[in-house]
Amino acid sequence: MRPEPDALMLYAAGFGTRMGALAADRPKPLIAVAGRALIDHALDIAGAAGIGRIVVNLHYRGEQIRAHLSGRADIRFSPEEAPIAETGGGLKLALPLLGPGPVFTLNSDAVWTGANPLTRLRDAWDPARMEALLLLVPKPRATGHPGPGDFAMAADGRLTRGGDLVYSGAGIIATDRLAAMSQRCFSLNPVWDRMAADGGLFGLLHPGGWCDVGRPEAIALAEAVLTAEGRADV
Repeated sequence: MRPEPDALMLYAAGFGTRMGALAADRPKPLIAVAGRALIDHALDIAGAAGIGRIVVNLHYRGEQIRAHLSGRADIRFSPEEAPIAETGGGLKLALPLLGPGPVFTLNSDAVWTGANPLTRLRDAWDPARMEALLLLVPKPRATGHPGPGDFAMAADGRLTRGGDLVYSGAGIIATDRLAAMSQRCFSLNPVWDRMAADGGLFGLLHPGGWCDVGRPEAIALAEAVLTAEGRADV
C-alpha cells in the first residue's frame, strides 16, 4: 500500500441542479468560468501537482464529459448508475481504478488562487496520524459559499464539527473505512465523523483565494477572484 497519495478522485457526476438553466444541456463541470470549463481548471491543478492517475466519476450527461476529455491517457472514468452514489459511494465504486492506499479527492465546481491545493495537502500529509486531511477556507474568504462553516480546528490540526472553516472540496483520505459502509449511496460525512471521533480527521488552511461555483451568480464572483489574484499555482 502506498503511504502517500498518487491518485485523484475528481467528482463530476452531479446534476448541477442549483445551476438552473445553465445545466439544462450540459453537466456542471463543463460550465465555463473565465472562458474554460470548470473541470479544466481542476485538471490544471492536478497536472501541476504531478498526479499521474485521475479517475472522473460520471452520471448526468456523462457522455459530454467523456468526449471533452477524450485523448487524455491519464484519465479513467467511473460511470455511475442511478441513483448517483454520492461522495462516499462514488469513491468506493472507483477504488478498483484508483488503487490501494490514500487518495486525493477534488470537487470540480470551484476555482482556486495561490498555492496549489493538492501540493499543499501532499506536503502536510502524515499517514502515521491522519486518516483524512481536508483543505479548509475561513468563512470570510469562502467566496460564493452561502452556508455556515463546517469545521473547527484545534491547535494540532484535528477537526471537529462546527466553527467557521468551510470545506473547500479538496482533501486526502485513507480509504480503509469505506469497506465497512454497506450502502451503495452514501456521503463521506459519516466516514469523516467516525474518523474525527477516533482522532484521525485533520485540517489544513488554504492561504489563497477560493470560490464555490455552485450557483449561476457565482460565475462572476469566480471570474473576479481569478482576475484579482490569478489562478492557483499550475
